[in-house]
Amino acid sequence: MELDDAVRQEITQTLATNDVVLFMKGSRQAPQCGFSATVVGILDSMLGDYHTVDVLSAPHIREGIKVFSSWPTIPQLYVKGEFVGGCDIVIEMTLSGELDQMLEAKGVAFDKEKAEQIR
Repeated sequence: MELDDAVRQEITQTLATNDVVLFMKGSRQAPQCGFSATVVGILDSMLGDYHTVDVLSAPHIREGIKVFSSWPTIPQLYVKGEFVGGCDIVIEMTLSGELDQMLEAKGVAFDKEKAEQIR
């Protein structure tokens, strides 16, 4: 599938203007799937601020982000424009401390104490 230029531009703009972006089903306050809820729980613990995009209310983004990242599932986490992964990868990186390292390396402030508590 080819990615429409307007959709690519919208995704690129979202990533450029937000340090941490979660493309998810539902909203941060009301996730609409368990995988999205799991990632929101992790991010809410560690980060004060991050941006979410509800792919259920934006079908063009829902399909477009899969092509953009070459990743077939939602949610998808990006840090400073770099694709991190989906729910399983975020869990694994959180438990191993890799997510902390990535956030630190990219200059994104997070709660180290809360990250430790998750582990």
